[in-house]
Amino acid sequence: MHDIRPGQSIELLKELHILTRDGKMNQDSRRKLKQVYHLYQFIEPLLSEVLQGHPNLCLVDHGAGKSYLGFILYDLFFKTLGAGPWIYGIETRDELVRKSRELAQRLGFTGMSFLNLSVAESTESELFPQKIDIVTALHACNTATDDAIHFALKKQAKFIVLVPCCQAEVASVLKKNKGKELAKNALTEIWRHPLHTREFGSQVTNVLRCLQLEAHGYQVNVTELVGWEHSMKNELILASYKNLPRQRPAERLKEVLQTLGLEEMGERFYATSHS
Repeated sequence: MHDIRPGQSIELLKELHILTRDGKMNQDSRRKLKQVYHLYQFIEPLLSEVLQGHPNLCLVDHGAGKSYLGFILYDLFFKTLGAGPWIYGIETRDELVRKSRELAQRLGFTGMSFLNLSVAESTESELFPQKIDIVTALHACNTATDDAIHFALKKQAKFIVLVPCCQAEVASVLKKNKGKELAKNALTEIWRHPLHTREFGSQVTNVLRCLQLEAHGYQVNVTELVGWEHSMKNELILASYKNLPRQRPAERLKEVLQTLGLEEMGERFYATSHS
């Protein structure tokens, strides 16, 4: 049991099927727990920093799935803090939302809510406070990562933690405009072949996301999630609001979109003019 952190609820780990009923852990579960703990190491200092100036800490986890992250965060950090702090899990699959609600109730995790909403719907929802301290989105598919960024910007989040997922939209626009761009610039060789279009599209998507966050005054760090080797999606984007100068990243963002023939995606990666 040396893998399990002190203070961690064994009952929770059984409910999440990380531990079997008799308290054993298989290789797959051990890896899953290691991943969540690794992510926790990045998020815990952010929680502590927010807590210093704001006791009613509020975190929203988008595309929560079975809410592994939310439950582990609550168990290791939130449950000793009393009634103020809160975690919201946002998930579109009704069955997962229902199961998470039942589990939170069973464990007495009273500072957790689970809402059956898409990320885009949550941005307009009245069910949240006007300001959210921390927004997380792990492997939120398709445009959900970008919707989570829009949510975080609207809610003036101090910290944003993203593990971006598949985003085929940029790749499809690159592909669509390939013909007219190819003659102009030797750089288009980078995405001439379909496999490269997909990989380059994924890379560019995350570059644009980082520039967008910088264009809203955030300091951005991009790192790798160690222990996620079996998954290609192991990039971690950490953004902290520092009210940094916005003009240069906004200009760079526009320039990258123009250079790659992606102007039509400007609305998705909007910069400071909207804030």
